[in-house]
Amino acid sequence: MKSTIRYTRCNSFSSLFWLFMLLGSCRDVRSINVGKCHTISYTHLSMNIRSANISDVKAIYSLINFYAEQDEMLFRSMADIYKNLQAFTVAELEGNVVGCCALEIVWSDLAEIKSLAVDGANTERGIGKMLVTAAAGQARQLGVQRVFALTLKPDFFEKLGFETVEKETLPMKVWSDCAKCPKQQNCDEIAVIKEIRNPKHEVRKKCK
Repeated sequence: MKSTIRYTRCNSFSSLFWLFMLLGSCRDVRSINVGKCHTISYTHLSMNIRSANISDVKAIYSLINFYAEQDEMLFRSMADIYKNLQAFTVAELEGNVVGCCALEIVWSDLAEIKSLAVDGANTERGIGKMLVTAAAGQARQLGVQRVFALTLKPDFFEKLGFETVEKETLPMKVWSDCAKCPKQQNCDEIAVIKEIRNPKHEVRKKCK
């Protein structure tokens, strides 16, 4: 089963960014039309990276709390997920949500990638990479200059261009979640951060 997804954007830099992301994860790029806007239509084997909606909440809850029970990420209640649903991106495979990720704005120049979880049966499909790339793209569109994550798997993020930093270099506002963490006195998470270029500062050709 294949699904076709159409993506349209008038920003030339952003279009190229998403094009390269899609080329890396899709089986077939059907068409690229350059006019006033850039239109990309692509086909992937039933994989869809999209914004979360109400019907995804139970699946997001299950994904996150499966890893939370193994002390690999923070527990999130159903109420918390509903409250922050607009921050979530999900990966949908053949109609099932198999991955999720949230982007939380911390300050004018900083956002956190959090609650990154992928179904255990689909960890070799590059879903985590696609979700992080989508979150970074969202941060870029919002004008955020840096994204960071607190993780037990820094190697994964380093492959995506993140750098390891001392947690103490992050602003105090970041640590609000630590009060909820059972490991707050013996935290083993590693901070990683990535600079995100603001498209307003990029050299862009005007749409003709």
